[in-house]
Amino acid sequence: MKILVTGSAGFIGSALSIKLLDRGDEVVGIDNHNDYYDPSLKEARLERHATHQHYKHFRMGLEDRAAISELFRVEKFDGVVNLAAQAGVRYSIENPLAYIDSNILGFTNVLEGCRHNKVGHLVYASSSSVYGLNTKQPYATSDEVNHPVSLYAATKKSNELMAHAYSHLFGLPTSGLRFFTVYGPFDRPDMALQRFATAIMEDTPIKVYNYGKHRRDFTYIDDVVEGLLRVLDRPASPCFDWNSSDPNPATSSAPYRVYNIGNNNPVDLMDFIKALEVSLGKTAVKEFLPLQPGDVPDTFADVDDLVKQFGYKPSTSVREGVESFALWFREFYG
Repeated sequence: MKILVTGSAGFIGSALSIKLLDRGDEVVGIDNHNDYYDPSLKEARLERHATHQHYKHFRMGLEDRAAISELFRVEKFDGVVNLAAQAGVRYSIENPLAYIDSNILGFTNVLEGCRHNKVGHLVYASSSSVYGLNTKQPYATSDEVNHPVSLYAATKKSNELMAHAYSHLFGLPTSGLRFFTVYGPFDRPDMALQRFATAIMEDTPIKVYNYGKHRRDFTYIDDVVEGLLRVLDRPASPCFDWNSSDPNPATSSAPYRVYNIGNNNPVDLMDFIKALEVSLGKTAVKEFLPLQPGDVPDTFADVDDLVKQFGYKPSTSVREGVESFALWFREFYG
C-alpha cells in the first residue's frame, strides 16, 4: 500500500513510518519541522528512515491548502494517517491560533484531499483530552465528550465531528484514535518524561502538578504503533445495527469509528517518577504545584472495542517502557 503519514518527523509519525516501511509499504511523509520544540530532535527521528528506498519526504504544513491538494492529486494514496497537529494542552492557552491553523484548517485540507482522491481509509489522531470534565472511568468511547477543558481538546473533538461529516456525506472511511499519554524513546521534550529526566540529570527540581495526585494511563510508543497498524489495515465500515434514537458516539451508520488506544492500567504519577529515578539511578528533587489549567487529574482507557474488533490491547509495563526510554535518553543526550 501507499500510505501518507502526516507529522512523519514527529514522535509517533516517525515510529509508524519505520514500521510501515519494514513491512513493505510505500510511505510518503510530510512535516512542517516547526520550532515548537528543538527541530534537531525531528531531524534525528527522520534520519532513521529518510533514506529508505520506499520513503519520500516533503516539508510542508497542513494549512498550505494548495500544496496539500497537489500532493494528494499527484501521489494517489491508498491510506492516510494524520498525526500532524499542534500538540500540547498548556501551549493552547498561550497560542490558540496555532491550533486553529493546524488542527482545524489543516485537518480540513486532509479531509478534502481524501475526498477528492478516493483514499481508502483515513486514520487520524484524536486524544484522551477530549474526555474533559468527564469523571466516569474508565473513559469509554460510547460516552459523550462535550465538555473539553482546553482548546487543544476542543480541536480534537472537532476533528472527530468533521470526520463523521465526511464519512456520512462522501462515504470516506475514517477511524479516530484517542491516544492516552504516549511515551518512549524519541518522545517530545515538552512531555513529562523528558522534562523530568532532564531535570533529574541536571539536579534541578521537577515540577509535579496537582501535588503528585495524578493517575495516567501511560501507553508505550510501540504499543500505539501496533494499534495504528491494525486499525489502518481494516477500514471503518458502517455499523448496521446503529440506533439513531440512542446513538453510540463511537460508531455510525456511516463508515466511521473512534477507538481508545491506552494501556487500560492507570499508574500513579509518583510511581511513574519512581520508575524513572530507578532507571536513571538518581533521585529527583520535586517541586509540588497545584493542578494546571486545562489538565485533568486522571485518565483511564476502556479498550474493549479495540480488543473485540482487532484482538489487541497495549501491554508494555511502565517499568519496561521507562527503562527503554532512559537507555535512549542517556545515549541521545550524552
